Amino acid sequence: MRKTLLLAFLFCGFNALQAETEPTDPVIDSTPDSTAASQPKQSPIADAVSAVQNALASTGSDIKFGGYIIGKYSYSDQSTLKSNSSFDLRLVRLYVDGHAFKDFYYKLQLQVNGQPGEDKGARIVDAFVEWQRFKEFRVKLGQFKRSFGYENPMNPLDVGFGSYSQATTKLIGFSDRVGEHSCNGRDVGLQVQGDFFPMADGHRFLHYQIGFFNGQGVNHTDKDNFKDLIGGLWISPIKGMRIGGFGWNGKYTNEKYSGAANTLPATDRIRWGVSAEYMGDWQVRGEYVWSKGRSVNNAAAPLYADGWYIQGALPKWKGFQLMGRWDCYRNDQSWGSLKQIYELALTYYFNKNLFIQAEYDFTHDKTSTDRNYNTLGVQVYCRF
Repeated sequence: MRKTLLLAFLFCGFNALQAETEPTDPVIDSTPDSTAASQPKQSPIADAVSAVQNALASTGSDIKFGGYIIGKYSYSDQSTLKSNSSFDLRLVRLYVDGHAFKDFYYKLQLQVNGQPGEDKGARIVDAFVEWQRFKEFRVKLGQFKRSFGYENPMNPLDVGFGSYSQATTKLIGFSDRVGEHSCNGRDVGLQVQGDFFPMADGHRFLHYQIGFFNGQGVNHTDKDNFKDLIGGLWISPIKGMRIGGFGWNGKYTNEKYSGAANTLPATDRIRWGVSAEYMGDWQVRGEYVWSKGRSVNNAAAPLYADGWYIQGALPKWKGFQLMGRWDCYRNDQSWGSLKQIYELALTYYFNKNLFIQAEYDFTHDKTSTDRNYNTLGVQVYCRF
């Protein structure tokens, strides 16, 4: 892959030099006797460009650059906030991806917004290579999304709301309840996945995925000689429908443990989940996640927790789409710890790469001094 990237960058440089050194409209004599004599000779730069093009084509390689920006304004009447309204750059990401030697897909993605600091600011979020020769057996190595749940692997532009669900953020490694640093649902590891039994309409009936991960999140190495095992299995009876389950047997080590009272050196991270969705003109998705494991920053924290959500979307109409979600999380798996958010979002799509969204949330949090509050938000999504 390194050779392929080098060839691609050389190709870009040669194109620029070629534009400066070659005439834009060479004059060629169309008469048979003078064609060969009057045609300009191929320059060394043009020869090099041609060689790079042929080299890329011969390896079945390509490269693409892109990115996206999500800007946000929100207002909340929650009394415990220091500020009730804020403008925010929710995400700014840049990526390069493509294929090398026909069978290998690669991706490098950077997050470039946020205040600089440990696990903040500019940082790598994705960096992996996947061998994709067979649909039934693909191997991915590097840093990427954990193979747990339907929502977690989704691009933020496709989730449908201003944030992922609480089940995903609390129990799949965004702001994980065990005390792990913010990881956007990612880790470093090795994953095998594949799809079996092609159907008449082209989709495949059975999907599996299983991976081994460090368990310490993005940009962190293994700390305990224990690898997290995460896997999932689902069936797709009809195109657009998936019904499946997931499991996670893991451990998180407190990298900042100093023996202070009420902290833990490590904790188990044992989880399972069930998921179902249908994605067509009408859309619906629901997931439930159960978790066992304490917080390394609070030894007295509850051992068990769970979360779930159900969301649906109406068909698009003249560029508009209306979506709703019921989002719940219980920090100690009791109804007394329930935090539920009722969300309604209206999105207008200028095209698939530019859209704007207005969202209203009503939150009922039994663990907060301000149990009921409202939030209004507007987000602009731009992909390039």
